[in-house]
Formats: sequence, structure tokens, C-alpha cells
Amino acid sequence: MPLTPLEHDRRYGELDQVIRAYIGQPADDTPERASLSLNAYLRHTWHTRPWALAVAERQLREYAEHPPGRLRLSLGEFYAVPDVGLPESDIQQWLRCLADHIKHSVTEGAAPSPAVPATRWEWHARFPETAQLLGGWFSQDIVDEFPGHDAAVADYAATTDPHLVARLVGELHELLALPLDEGDYALAAAELGMEVGPPESFSYGAWFQAVAATLTGG
Repeated sequence: MPLTPLEHDRRYGELDQVIRAYIGQPADDTPERASLSLNAYLRHTWHTRPWALAVAERQLREYAEHPPGRLRLSLGEFYAVPDVGLPESDIQQWLRCLADHIKHSVTEGAAPSPAVPATRWEWHARFPETAQLLGGWFSQDIVDEFPGHDAAVADYAATTDPHLVARLVGELHELLALPLDEGDYALAAAELGMEVGPPESFSYGAWFQAVAATLTGG
């Protein structure tokens, strides 16, 4: 029978988080060098859930040592590693390589320094509520749903739990504190799901500031 959500998380939950960090990125780790994606996972996890690194190392190694057969995969009893651009025959060695890098990071206390997110996964992991606003309210459909940007922000504020609105304000301030130029803000908006530009006469950075002020009554 298929895995229940609880069983999935117990056995593969953190492994899945590591693999998701590779969406849209090459799985080009080597024994000597961790990939951009793994470094993004390490950086975010060290600074938010450091205890999860040991769980990830164990789940990666256990999966590499005991991969599921085709029958169990077809029955949904095991986690199926998504396509990461590697031949199936290379997956086990790749997972061992990831586990080795994570183990080294933990045993050596080698926590990556805080930095600007380097991948789409890291942008979403670090700014989840900003992604919710930009991806949910500022898609290309905005012209059909709202008369303008201000109306979309007002609708978000009216339909979202105040605790999440406060979280968004904090994320926007954190985003604005990063060493970004206007081109970087545009990239951040796109990575976080925004499919339209800011209002006329606003740069992306200025609009982020205006949204934070609006949501705090400033």
C-alpha cells in the first residue's frame, strides 16, 4: 500500500528536502566539491533547522544502501527520487556523496555564512510568505482580478491571517537588508513568483518598501 504522509516524513522527509533543492539545478556534486544546490540547502538549514542535517545524512545514506525495487516503487511504498538529470545507475553514489558532504559539514562545524539566496529553492525556503504574496496575487491574472497593485495588496491583507501578514513584513525587511541592486530585486521577484512588474514610477526595491509600509499602517 502507498506510504502514509506520516511514514513518508519519518523515512524520507528530510531526504526529500535535499532533493527538492536541486529543482532546476544540475546535480553536479563531486567528492571534492558540493554543488550550488547542496550549498544552498546547507546554508538555509544550518541557520534555520541545524538538527535536521543529521536526519538528512542518515536518510540519504540509508536510501543509498537500500534502494527500493521496481515493485515497491510501483506500489508507492517507497520514495521515488525525482529526475535530477543523472543516469539511474549513478543515483546511489550521488546520494552517498551528498551524505558525505553533509556529514563533513556537521562534524567540522562548517556552516556556510549567510548570503543572498543562490537558487530558486533557497529564495522560496527563505522567503515563503513573500512567495505566497507574489506568486498568488501578482501572477499575469492580476489584470483580470484586481484594478491595480494596491487592490491586490489590500486583498492579501484582508484574506490572510494577521500573523502571516506580520511574517511577510519581516521577510520584506530582511529582503531589503540584503546587498542587492535593482536588477537583483527584479530577479528576486521573478524567482519568488511575480509575473508582472511593479506599479509605474516604482522600482522593485521601492515597491517592496511601500508594501511593507502599507501592511504596517505606515
